[in-house]
Amino acid sequence: MFIGHFAVGLAGKHLAPRASLASLWLAALFADVLWPVLVAVGAEQVRIVPGNTAYTPLHFVSYPWSHSLLMLLIWGALFAAFYRNRPDGRRVGAVIGALVVSHWILDWITHRPDMPLWPGGPKLGLGLWESVLGTMVVEIAMLAAGVYLYLRATKARDRIGSWGFWVLILILFGTFVADSLDPSAPPSVKFIWISALIATAVVLLWAVWIERHRELRSPIAH
Repeated sequence: MFIGHFAVGLAGKHLAPRASLASLWLAALFADVLWPVLVAVGAEQVRIVPGNTAYTPLHFVSYPWSHSLLMLLIWGALFAAFYRNRPDGRRVGAVIGALVVSHWILDWITHRPDMPLWPGGPKLGLGLWESVLGTMVVEIAMLAAGVYLYLRATKARDRIGSWGFWVLILILFGTFVADSLDPSAPPSVKFIWISALIATAVVLLWAVWIERHRELRSPIAH
């Protein structure tokens, strides 16, 4: 899943308004932030296999530390503990931790049976990626819902807060659609992990910039 992860991060702002969008997205995307690093050092493996699924040519050979349910539960608990002593820490920590774990659930829906329950354990997957149209409908609907909930929780303080947000959403949406309709495979595994790290860094920095120009619609009770 791609924009679905961004969607649940956006929705998280409605549940934990004290959490920054960058933090919510980092949590929702954490598995995919850790994964390219582990691929780069050889701890996890992916292969480019055209036709592996209708949606993507990537064959995820092994990613037990970044994408297994057990490890994401552990990572999520660590994220939650990190926020415990911060303002509204219990709520923020619970939402952040749940977003980390949500990555496994969303990927379980889209992936073929390659999502491990624990390192070395059985692998599951419902295989939505076998349908390009189905994948696009589900993820676009999720993005629309996430944007709606985020906009219910925040409002722009100035033009940057408005157009900066919408430009980023349109870029994410356009990238998703273009990738969904592009049958070509990436040139190399190295290209995959480098581009993933760069793209994630840009999006998270953009999220930080956006929220400097947005504010909550309702004040938070102290």
